[in-house]
Amino acid sequence: MQGVKKIVLAYSGGLDTSVMSKWIKETYKCEVVAFTADIGQGAELSGLEEKALSTGCSSIFIEDLRDEFVRDYVFYAVKAKAIYEGHYLLGTSVARPVIAKRQIEIAQKVGADAVAHGATGKGNDQVRFELTYYSLKPDIKVIAPWRSWPFKSRTDLINYAHEHRIPVTATAAKPYSMDANLMHISYEGGILEDPWAAPPDDIFLLTKSVEAAPQAPTVLTLSFERGVPVAINGEGMAPVALLTRLNEIAGEHGIGRVDVVENRFVGMKSRGVYETPGVTVLHQAHRALETLTLDRDVMRLRDSLSVKVAEMIYNGFWFAPEFQAIKGMIEGMMEKVTGDVRLKLYKGTVTTLGRRSPYSLYNEQLATFEADQVYNQADAEGFIKLNALRLRMLAQAQH
Repeated sequence: MQGVKKIVLAYSGGLDTSVMSKWIKETYKCEVVAFTADIGQGAELSGLEEKALSTGCSSIFIEDLRDEFVRDYVFYAVKAKAIYEGHYLLGTSVARPVIAKRQIEIAQKVGADAVAHGATGKGNDQVRFELTYYSLKPDIKVIAPWRSWPFKSRTDLINYAHEHRIPVTATAAKPYSMDANLMHISYEGGILEDPWAAPPDDIFLLTKSVEAAPQAPTVLTLSFERGVPVAINGEGMAPVALLTRLNEIAGEHGIGRVDVVENRFVGMKSRGVYETPGVTVLHQAHRALETLTLDRDVMRLRDSLSVKVAEMIYNGFWFAPEFQAIKGMIEGMMEKVTGDVRLKLYKGTVTTLGRRSPYSLYNEQLATFEADQVYNQADAEGFIKLNALRLRMLAQAQH
């Protein structure tokens, strides 16, 4: 790519981007500005400035996006029931648009004409980053080193890092690709590339194993307002604090581990292992509250959209017009999803114990098996015969 003067690199300080910052500067002979989004990766942020500057970056922006990430992205995915292929709660996918959005804003701020990311040419993240870039700044130049540099594997990167004295934590023995944020941690690569091999227990950072989890359950109450979790056991909490606390409680009980083989957008299957403790609990609680507060056909409509929403998030279309249209519709459905849900957390499981709402559509007088004065059971006969009409006609025609 010719004529690039300044590049903003999405920088994590991990193996890929640590090598990348030096390689880009040497290859493109231009200024490289590092950008790191703080979305809850914790200790990974330690020493990033010194590391970025030592590998060729002229400066680094470390932006605290945690509140925006949880409030506008994680909680929306819960409201939409966005679960990819039945298992993956989209912790990496949901994070990419908030990162890429801020990266474009910084590029405009510093006058950069290009942005770069560390996603591989085989994965989904390259699509997620770049679809966001082009949605927000159509004329931006995009540099994706994994699609052009001479390195063919992470082992090559480890060797390059050692040769150039770039400190990295990955090793040939544990070359896992990890992505951590407030929503989850994902693990790929290494032994995990064999779908028959069980993930080593020592890779997990957020959750205890079921065997090591406490012998006594924890019972807690989650409160929601308009579909948004706002309190644990009656204590009001801001989004980041609430999810952080829920991660701690659920992780202690071994909740939220999944091991999946998923279909990447580019066409191949890949194996990923994920820890998503707090959001696993939120999904269960949110669904329990919806059973009280959402009309039957509204819930069915939302559920029919959930698969589409999950696919769009996974594939990187957060800022596409169709996603924004559906997003507005689902937000409207959350108007009455307010109330409390009582849950039991125990040995990797989440059990709903109770739910209540000022907007409950549940009518005990209608639902009771005891005598009632509000429902005429004889009315069901006509209802059944009308629904059976087409089945009876079909059976008559077949005979």
